[in-house]
Amino acid sequence: MILPKRLGLTLVVLVPLILLVAAPLLSILGQTLGSAAWSDVLVSRLSRNLTWEPLGNTMILGLGTAIGSLLIGGFFAWLVVMTDVPLARTLGVLATLPFMIPSFATALAWSSLFRNSRTGGSTGMLAGLGFDSPDWLAWGLLPTLFVLIAQYYALVFTVVAAALASLNGDAVEAAEMSGAPRRRILLGIVLPMVTPALLAGASLAFAAAVSNFAAPALMGLPVRMQTLSTRLFGMIEIGQAERGYVLAILLILVSAALLGVGNRLLVGRRSFATISGKGARRHRMKLGRARWPLCCTAMAICFVTTLGPILLLVAASLAPQGSALFSDWTLQFWTGAADPDFARGQAGIFRNPQIVKALVITLGLGVAVAVAAVILGVLAALVLTGPRIRVLTETVNQLSFLPMLLPGIAFGAAFIVLYGAGFGPVPGLYGTPLLLGLALTAASLPFAVQTGRATVAQIAGDIDEAARMTGASFPRRLVAITLPLASRGLIAGALLVFVNVVGDLAIVALLYTPDTPVLSVLSYRYASDGFQQFANAITVVILAISVAATALAQLLKGRRP
Repeated sequence: MILPKRLGLTLVVLVPLILLVAAPLLSILGQTLGSAAWSDVLVSRLSRNLTWEPLGNTMILGLGTAIGSLLIGGFFAWLVVMTDVPLARTLGVLATLPFMIPSFATALAWSSLFRNSRTGGSTGMLAGLGFDSPDWLAWGLLPTLFVLIAQYYALVFTVVAAALASLNGDAVEAAEMSGAPRRRILLGIVLPMVTPALLAGASLAFAAAVSNFAAPALMGLPVRMQTLSTRLFGMIEIGQAERGYVLAILLILVSAALLGVGNRLLVGRRSFATISGKGARRHRMKLGRARWPLCCTAMAICFVTTLGPILLLVAASLAPQGSALFSDWTLQFWTGAADPDFARGQAGIFRNPQIVKALVITLGLGVAVAVAAVILGVLAALVLTGPRIRVLTETVNQLSFLPMLLPGIAFGAAFIVLYGAGFGPVPGLYGTPLLLGLALTAASLPFAVQTGRATVAQIAGDIDEAARMTGASFPRRLVAITLPLASRGLIAGALLVFVNVVGDLAIVALLYTPDTPVLSVLSYRYASDGFQQFANAITVVILAISVAATALAQLLKGRRP
């Protein structure tokens, strides 16, 4: 009796995974088969402008972000986990804050500081002080690279810190007792031990950077610097959808290739083992006189990459002129009535019906996607942690984590292909909140499944077995036992999914319409049209929502049931 029931549950999970993940990807590939778009994109006279220059910029940003994130994130991980640096816990919290800050927020903060007169409109604070930033500092590859590193070094920190925390300190302590210098210990012992984590963190940072849309769009498009993601967006916006779909496939391949290379480097390696059957204890290196200088250096990095941009955004949302961020503050951009003599007659964001509507839609989408993703994540976790049906269970496993490899902008394009115009009895969903919700739910599945597995694994199997022997059906066991016992962890996971949805721009950039406005796209649109204060104010609202939800999630995770 167990096998048929397990088969039924597996199919219940597998069907939505096919509809949400596999079908959109296959449909986008099908749209390009036999099309001239492949030759246009790859070998025509247009290919250099369409593909190869954007691909070159994409690779530069991806590799630069991987290296920069590795250096900063690895430094923070070593400092917080392996040394006696002061304020280690505070530094650990600050190093994870970039997860809460969308890349377009940091990009807007950079513009508020360095924007020059190249593109017209208001200038940044430095221009107001008499320093007109050169183009290479205000726009293009360098600022985009900074924005991406500022966000994704937190990803490397999380991966590497977890690896360092599991190291056996005996080797480090023995080296110290033998008189080995700190540099030799770091490069000769610690670094080789955490090589897998370093490769994994760098690969993830690369994949995230090449698929990022917000930063290159805000920092690159004003000077015509294109990446694959921005070129894909532009192709679909101007009606050249098939070329855009080819670029989406190329973007997926580039992202997946580097992740595959990182995994390949680790295959067959056995020299990284750091956890054995013997008891292990953590050993903290003594920094001596370097304790406070290194602490101040880390604090400075946190301020420049996280706290500083937030302060700049708040100031820029209150200042009438971008060149004077800290004078004549006003709430006009927040609550002011429409005034022809102020901001081209635009009312403050809380008096603008479209922005208020966007706030309601964004919050509603966040809640709906969080609930749907967590429910599907729990069901997938039950399939993956229970008795396995070989092929079907492995298919569930692969499909549930496949969205991690897919750039958001490409995912949005895939959903337009399959569900935008409709097919058979399924009506066209383009321009509806449902299409946004489906795409965001699919993109959130890897995190939801991981959260579900972590929480379900904490519930002893004999509880469910006892209920099953008494005749309780699976739905009843799920509602009466699994969900209540795992509720705290699931709510925390749902809140973090909610944060990702509220700050997402890549997926919704293609699915947005005037009838379905969301805050992130409105912020991007205002910034693109030169209404910087309104863009900054909307972004501050997104940050406030994200910080509150993340803090609540951390509080729930920290409490014991």
